[in-house]
Amino acid sequence: MVNNKIDSRTKETATDNIDNKESSKSNYTMGVTCLLGSVICFSLMNLFVRLAGDLPSIQKSFFRNVIALIVALLALSKSRGDFRCKKGNFKDLFLRALAGTIGVFCNFYAMDNLNISDASILNKLSPFFAIIFSFFILKEKANKFEWTAVIIAFVGALFVIKPSFNVEVIPAFIGFLGGCAAGMAYTYVRKLGLKGERSMIIVLYFSVFSTLCTLPHMIFDYCPMSLKQLIILILCGLSAAGGQVLITKAYSFAPAKEISVFDFSIVITTAILGYLFLNQSPDILSIVGYAIIIGVAVVKWRYGLKMSKRKG
Repeated sequence: MVNNKIDSRTKETATDNIDNKESSKSNYTMGVTCLLGSVICFSLMNLFVRLAGDLPSIQKSFFRNVIALIVALLALSKSRGDFRCKKGNFKDLFLRALAGTIGVFCNFYAMDNLNISDASILNKLSPFFAIIFSFFILKEKANKFEWTAVIIAFVGALFVIKPSFNVEVIPAFIGFLGGCAAGMAYTYVRKLGLKGERSMIIVLYFSVFSTLCTLPHMIFDYCPMSLKQLIILILCGLSAAGGQVLITKAYSFAPAKEISVFDFSIVITTAILGYLFLNQSPDILSIVGYAIIIGVAVVKWRYGLKMSKRKG
């Protein structure tokens, strides 16, 4: 009788373990799927920025930001949530919004003046910049491996930027600064997350701030647009909003350390869209830079998983 009870408990435990493994695998699959969906959305956003034509980058940014604002307001209204941030978080929300807005402006300028695949890879330097900013903002000390990864990634960026003493390097340098600003913004997002701030509040405050920053240009220096350009910019904003929602969903299903490497596939999708719709092809130096940056990102990802298993 006792043996039967033990066998029953053993079977229940084994069944629970199988269910947990299946649930974990399912969440991982959903996380990767949502992340790849966000990659497609952000790739389309990059394409629409360029297809909108010869409009000021700030004007293009306005549509990206105002649609994200509408989405955040609708989401919070639907959930009947409070629009106020948690006590003590306003300063961090402001700094996140400031860094994020600078990042968007720089990224859109780079998209307008570089191959969109080059602009994408420079923007994806943000995780490496986040290592640097985490040291100053979160007081988190990186190890030798992580600092080495940062240095190698920046070497890869040099192949994309191709430093020279002429004005042609300016768009690439601005794209590099955009990745820096994005890394700072993501560090503040993480800090706010650790302090219990809601993700939609972070999106809302950023969207309000960035929209207000672009509003003076829209009022005093508005550039007339055709109906086609207006539709493209609306699609740009919708793509950005879709990407933001999907990437938030992705990291709710699985930890960033497990799936973040798939975010670098945006370089491939953006390059394909650039070739098909803009007749753009990256040169050999840029391809070498892509390989270095993506390669070190993959190695860093595998290292993170290995360290997590050791701690577990």
